[in-house]
Parts: sequence; C-alpha cells; structure tokens
Amino acid sequence: MQLGVIGLGRMGQIVVDRLLAAGHDVVAYDLDDAATEAASDLGATPVTSIEDCCNRLGTEKRLWLMVPAGEPVDATLEALDPHLDADDVVVDGGNSHFEASTRRAEACPAAYLDCGTSGGPAGAELGFSLMIGGPEWAYDELTPAFEAVATGPAGHARMGPAGSGHYVKMVHNGVEYALMQAYGEGFELLHEGRYDLDLEAVASVWNNGAVIRSWLLELCEEAFGEEGTDLGDVADRIEGGSTGTWTVQEALEQEVPLPLIYTALGERFGSRADEGRFSRRLANRLRYGFGRHEVQRRVE
Repeated sequence: MQLGVIGLGRMGQIVVDRLLAAGHDVVAYDLDDAATEAASDLGATPVTSIEDCCNRLGTEKRLWLMVPAGEPVDATLEALDPHLDADDVVVDGGNSHFEASTRRAEACPAAYLDCGTSGGPAGAELGFSLMIGGPEWAYDELTPAFEAVATGPAGHARMGPAGSGHYVKMVHNGVEYALMQAYGEGFELLHEGRYDLDLEAVASVWNNGAVIRSWLLELCEEAFGEEGTDLGDVADRIEGGSTGTWTVQEALEQEVPLPLIYTALGERFGSRADEGRFSRRLANRLRYGFGRHEVQRRVE
C-alpha cells in the first residue's frame, strides 16, 4: 500500500518506520526539512509540500496525519482539501478532541478516521495501540497499515463512527492519570513510612506475579533504578493535562462520577503551584518513561 505521512515528529517517524518495515510505500512530508530528511533516511520518498505529496499518491490517496492537535490539524486539512475526494482516506493520529474530529469528519471531502494512538516512543519496537473511529469501509481499507503500525491484529480496532476513536483515547488518558496517581501515592507512603526501603526492589517484586503488575509499574522500577529511591533531583511538577481535562469535562456533562481521575487531574495542576509531593515527582518521571517527555528537574 502507498501512504502519505504528514507530520514527522517522534511519533510520525515511528509510523513511517513501521509502515516501511511492513513493506508499504511511504511518501513523507513535514514543515521541518530535517524531519523530512530523517524519514528519507528510513526509506520514505521525501516531498517538499502537501501538494507534492498528494500528486505522488495518485487517484486513491491514503494519508496519515501525525501533526499536533488543534490548529495544525485544521491547517493541514485546509491545505489538503483541494486534492481530496470521496475515494480518499485521511487518518488523524494525533490527540485531537473528539468533537473536533467529528467536525472535521463532516467537513472533509475524504473519509476521515480519527485514530487514538497509545504506546509512546516505546511503540517504535512493540507497535502502538490504535483506537479508530470513522467509516467502516475506510477502516477496512487501511487495515494493513493499521496492523503494521499497531502491535498487530489485536492492537487496533474500529470503535464506531467519527469521533469515537479519539473519545476512547481521551478516556484512556484519564485512566492513565488515575493509575499514575495510585502508584505515586503508594510509593510515597513506602518512601515516607516506617522502613528504609529499596523502591526499585519493591517495584521489581510487584512486577513479578503481583495483582498490580503493569507496564507503568515497570516504568516505576526503571525510574527508581536510574534516579535512585529518593528520585534524585526529579521535580514535583507534572506537565500535560489537556486530555484529562477533556475526560473530566465529559464526565460532568454526562453526569458520570470520576473521583479518581478528577483527583489525579487536580494533583497534576497542583504540582505547578507548590513543591514537595513524592507522588507527583514519580508521575513526572513516569511521563518520560512512556512518552519521553522532558523530566522537570529541581533547581537547587
């Protein structure tokens, strides 16, 4: 299959690499010439504009967008609009709000698939988890590409109509907030409690057969191994928050109580106002573990 990939940051480069590894033909474009060159080094065909990308793709275009959520998605779609028709398919793999995805699907001349993407840079090796919304025929058409980028056939699924993919990913991120908060609070009690514990060892034991074993717990073990039991100079500041905010807003609108996710979101915002919470410092470091987000460090 021939696909155009637009947006070649960390995640976009992984999409390109995994598509190429599965034997697909990739046409790659980014506003940053260096990013386009990096995709070319992987084996993609580089182009210098969206128009050039569309011209290379022929009459039935398959396009995968990995641009930042918000205005960049709209700007990219506006540039694509004159080149698209009903036989084309556009995948939005960013963290867009589900209502924005619904609006875009209605306006886009092509079939529009909103694709919630989870796995972070670790997906370069293992593949992503893909939650996809939009027309069933378009999902079926892109299934070979989804299987290449995901962990395999079990790593992707069509959630429902337009917006549902990013809706499921939004709630996924809310759950992620709560899980990180739970691990953070547990390790904070162990750190401040009665015993002088090696938290890397605790995490390792918990990860071998315990009920609470998980990838996030593996990342806790990694954090303690690399930073030390006291987490060194990792700051009490947790970045991010947009998808968690969307989750809480939707819960309020649907009158569904989400006390754990709400509290985790509040802790994230609270971390920007004061210092001292070990649980927040661990959450800060965990974001590096799964997403390679910059670790905020304390300034002595």
